Amino acid sequence: MNPETILEKLSDVFRDVFDDDDLALTRETTAADIEEWDSLNQIKLILGCEKTFDLRLKPREINSLQDIGAMVDHIHGLLA
Repeated sequence: MNPETILEKLSDVFRDVFDDDDLALTRETTAADIEEWDSLNQIKLILGCEKTFDLRLKPREINSLQDIGAMVDHIHGLLA
């Protein structure tokens, strides 16, 4: 799966978790850009990503990622 497709699928996960069909992610998007992104929603995002991409994510690894681009690259690496 290429990074562009991962970003599209990740956007769907975020729209579902934050219940916002207009949410637009870029590689530069951070938690600070999304007001509702708190620890509970972080867990929902991890679970949503695991289900969408059929993989296991370690919360410690996810918490160390600086932005959506780093998350895309991390998922891409796991799927490779």
